[in-house]
Amino acid sequence: MTRARVRMSFTIPNLLSLLRMALVVPFIIALLNGQVKRALLVVVVAGISDLLDGFIARFFHQQSLLGTYLDPLADKLLVTAAYVILALPGLRLPGAFQIPSWVTVVVIARDVLLVVVALVLYLAAGVRSFPASVLSKITTVFQIGAVVVVLLTGIWPELDTAALVLVYTVAFLTLGSGLNYVWRANRLFERHPPAPPSTSSTSPPA
Repeated sequence: MTRARVRMSFTIPNLLSLLRMALVVPFIIALLNGQVKRALLVVVVAGISDLLDGFIARFFHQQSLLGTYLDPLADKLLVTAAYVILALPGLRLPGAFQIPSWVTVVVIARDVLLVVVALVLYLAAGVRSFPASVLSKITTVFQIGAVVVVLLTGIWPELDTAALVLVYTVAFLTLGSGLNYVWRANRLFERHPPAPPSTSSTSPPA
């Protein structure tokens, strides 16, 4: 029974999510070697696999509990790697826009906050499901879009202004979605208050 469940977990959408995780390595190597076009190609392949992942999961009814974790994790790994490396001052991407380090800190801090909030909700209130909000999904789209435009500035430097606007928009949306998660977590705590600690029914000895 256990083996059957494991086999069912590794559906095509989950394998596509694992593929996106594996693409993080060539993406990092391409950036460190200053290969903008190769890095862009990796992002395009990752984006296509993400679209196929969602389409196959919904259309062929291959949603799984494992997939609910793998899909966002694959996106977070690629986004985090991009923001960390594109903020490095010595990166060999001639003419490319450099992401301010504080924006990278905001992006990573928000993701850490999400993990902490989800863990606290699970441990304290037993909440197992904490789906991403619409604002969070919009933020992820802008984060990835900003990475694409920043990479394109290595080919077309005239996109610097667009990259600057997008990066600051990402910072604003990331802060907003982080606050939104805290607000939603507080609402969930109100609906699912932690159980009071059990007290012993035996009276203390006289």
